Amino acid sequence: MQQLFQNLRTGALDLTSVPCPQVAHGHVLIRSRSSLISPGTERMLVEFSRASLIAKARQQPDRVQQVLDKIRSDGLLPTLEAVFARLDQPMPLGYCNAGTVVEIGPGVAGLEVGQRVASNGPHAELVHVPEHLCAAVPDEVLDDHATFTVLAAVGLQGIRLLQPNLGESVAVMGLGLVGLLSVQMLVAAGVQVVGIDLDPFRLELAKKFGATPIQADQTDVVQAARSWSGAGVDAVLITASAKNDVIVHQAAQMSRKRGRIVLVGVVNLELQRADFYEKELSFQVSCSYGPGRYDPQYEEQGIDYPYAFVRWTEQRNLQTVLRMMSQEQLDVESLITKRWALADVSDAYQALTDDRTQLGMLLRYPEANSPVSHSVVIEEARNCKRENQVTIGCIGAGNFSQRVLLPQLKKLEAQLIDIASVSGVSAAHAAKKFGFARCTSDYRSILNNDQINTVFITTRHDLHASLAVEALEAGKHVFVEKPVSIDQPGIESVREAWKTHPQLQFLVGFNRRFSPQAVKMQELLQGRVGPICASALINAGQIPADHWTQNPETGGGRVVGEVCHWIDLFRYLVGSPIIKVYTSLVDLHSGTTPCSDHVSVALNHQDGSLTTIQYFANGPRSFPKERIEVYCDQRALQLNNFRVLRGYGWNKFRTWRLFRQDKGHAAEVSQFLQAIKQGGSPLIQPEEIWNVSSATLAAQESMTTSTPMELT
Repeated sequence: MQQLFQNLRTGALDLTSVPCPQVAHGHVLIRSRSSLISPGTERMLVEFSRASLIAKARQQPDRVQQVLDKIRSDGLLPTLEAVFARLDQPMPLGYCNAGTVVEIGPGVAGLEVGQRVASNGPHAELVHVPEHLCAAVPDEVLDDHATFTVLAAVGLQGIRLLQPNLGESVAVMGLGLVGLLSVQMLVAAGVQVVGIDLDPFRLELAKKFGATPIQADQTDVVQAARSWSGAGVDAVLITASAKNDVIVHQAAQMSRKRGRIVLVGVVNLELQRADFYEKELSFQVSCSYGPGRYDPQYEEQGIDYPYAFVRWTEQRNLQTVLRMMSQEQLDVESLITKRWALADVSDAYQALTDDRTQLGMLLRYPEANSPVSHSVVIEEARNCKRENQVTIGCIGAGNFSQRVLLPQLKKLEAQLIDIASVSGVSAAHAAKKFGFARCTSDYRSILNNDQINTVFITTRHDLHASLAVEALEAGKHVFVEKPVSIDQPGIESVREAWKTHPQLQFLVGFNRRFSPQAVKMQELLQGRVGPICASALINAGQIPADHWTQNPETGGGRVVGEVCHWIDLFRYLVGSPIIKVYTSLVDLHSGTTPCSDHVSVALNHQDGSLTTIQYFANGPRSFPKERIEVYCDQRALQLNNFRVLRGYGWNKFRTWRLFRQDKGHAAEVSQFLQAIKQGGSPLIQPEEIWNVSSATLAAQESMTTSTPMELT
């Protein structure tokens, strides 16, 4: 299928072939018939992407500070690589779509195949959307008209927050698409409306829809609005975009005492206290289409808000807009400037940037009855029959894969055959960037491909164990990112699958033990006599509470998903099994769920060694992320951020400083591919993998129970 992307680094607009996404639980697959270009949002993205790096930095000063902090902690080159990798990610364009449902995922109850729907799907021939971000299109509403549903819902949510009453006077500042749609909905609600803008054509439309027009550059806006309303307007809906606070100041000045102001657009918010203090004005910012937006439980998991307590969710707002269209209370035909075929999308976006008077710009999609394809061939795969040739399929194409693993694979003598991601978008981008022959949204096509003998798994944590088992049973060598599993049954299933196929190489992505400085530490510790005392201080940084890694069901939490790295490193350095684990944590709020962002994990080893991991997320970004200290036999080693290793008390070792940080990813991947070619023992012995994995789960359980956990 074809989908439209914007490259934020180069500014290039790309209509490219990507695999059709797999239909997930609570989602529907829609074949697009029409989509609307959002002039404000999409013009902003296009102009941002075409700006120079300096101009981009000026627009995002907070991101610049993050970059400077990362340079101080990680060095210049790794930081620049991370920045360019992030900018190189394709940005899907569009969020106003109308089409026909072609597939329905499990758990969808309100929609059916063949039904026409409006959604926030992107500009693509096929879009994959949660049920709660769709609404059925009435028979009376044309596809082109239905594409305005999402933008109208944005305006409707602002109106709901404004709470206009019958007969009140409301000013709408900014007559773009959202503003003109809002004017019509306010008029339909029995409200007197004044529309304010600079553009005469838009003012004429507002007048046609029942509003009194005020041209902002021809008169004193505040005086005109006050004269029109008498004692000042009851409420102001700001749907304009500006880089100053003039509009908010004007809105306050034209309001009556105790008036209401709701911001839907994008303006500077350096509010003047006197404006609001003297009149006791209320000010509120509206969030997108309504309650439920950006809530993963509502949107992704399909958990609806109770009707009696949240009357107007984002989906109910979408349904309301469509009902108004079917009753001819919304005129969107007058808002359509031009229609383009999907193949002419470049011309459409050129018009978008060249002519700021454009309003409703529609993309029309070709009629297609072809079957849904979950794979795209980038180039025909080369002959892979040479003995010991490593032929690779990757399941997962997220940020970590594209920034860390795939660049290493591209450098090595391995043949990249196929790469999969659920949406297909990231897989398509990675395939072209790193030289895969195919990309797919169906991981099973990788497991069923006899051409592939090695599988890299870098998906969400909850899928690691099941995918590793499937890959081993398919006769593939397996590299699976940490953790191997988020629960003990998963560990056992992988252990049994590997026992059944001992000839296969299996590696968990515990990369830190492959760092050259970690290897040096292990060599220096070989001749020790007494036990080791060691500590790791981790400045982990904050992750939002709703991020998938924090979810116990998908990511397992930060102990399971991240602390396992240092548990493995200490298992490697000490060289002795972990037999007891105790986790303590910061009690942020007594009586609430424990916070795994700030924990201390103590590990007792069989030989008497004691290692501790201090994993904290409340430190500054400018402070280095990792410091490892090891003490034994009156000597010490200190490793700072995998760049500087210092020895104290060693006869022939003082300091080893690397030019750039090396956490072992390159050596890990290189040695894994070499082991596949040459055969032999696994890079990490099975008993170590299972010991580390069980110790990690024990650390999680200890955090919950506040008791030490013994390992058998």
